[in-house]
Amino acid sequence: MERLRLAVIGGTGPQGRSLAYRFAVAGHHVVIGSRVAERASRTAEEIQLRVPRSSVVGRTNNEAAADCPVILLAVPYDGHADVVTSLRDCLVGKVVISCVNPLLVDKTGARAVRVPHGSAAEEAAALAPGSDVIAAFHHLSAAKLWRDDESLRQEDVLVCGDNPTAKNLVMELASAVTGRPGVDAGPLRMAGVLESFTGVLININRRYKTRSGIAIVGLAGRNRQSPGA
Repeated sequence: MERLRLAVIGGTGPQGRSLAYRFAVAGHHVVIGSRVAERASRTAEEIQLRVPRSSVVGRTNNEAAADCPVILLAVPYDGHADVVTSLRDCLVGKVVISCVNPLLVDKTGARAVRVPHGSAAEEAAALAPGSDVIAAFHHLSAAKLWRDDESLRQEDVLVCGDNPTAKNLVMELASAVTGRPGVDAGPLRMAGVLESFTGVLININRRYKTRSGIAIVGLAGRNRQSPGA
């Protein structure tokens, strides 16, 4: 796919940093967003040391969102609504990818948090009505994403959204991470299923001391593109 200019909001956290790293490896221009610009710049420098020819810079969340047509939200759910509200004007007309998982994790395991809108992705769509929100990248292990020797080629990225063009862009972007296009998992109203299932994987990982993922069988040779684009 053509080189994208991507903002990763919450890019200093484990999931945001690791996805930003994989996007940089694939040749995309990445803008790390954080509430504190210095933290974003440190993360950008860390990625550039690992990918010397990459194009990665650090900015505040607002500067990052204003500068890029594609935005990845990788923030903790407890601050999600405030972050999206603060960025609302910067998100108009843009593709917003949500990989936010509303979960509580304690010594007994992970469980889903009830979200009034149905999912964090649907909440983002309600708070930023001028954007095209797509849910994706929920189930990829941050630790595996960050390691050079870890391949994700056996895993699938499940993608939910209502705009076929935006959904297809995100499905193609998944190839930068797993080496194959994402899987169209339905409209945005299905995002809550993706978010809560991350808790299932966390519990599996704890029980079996592994880093599990998701692979959809039966799609070999099929066109994965979302219809209607």
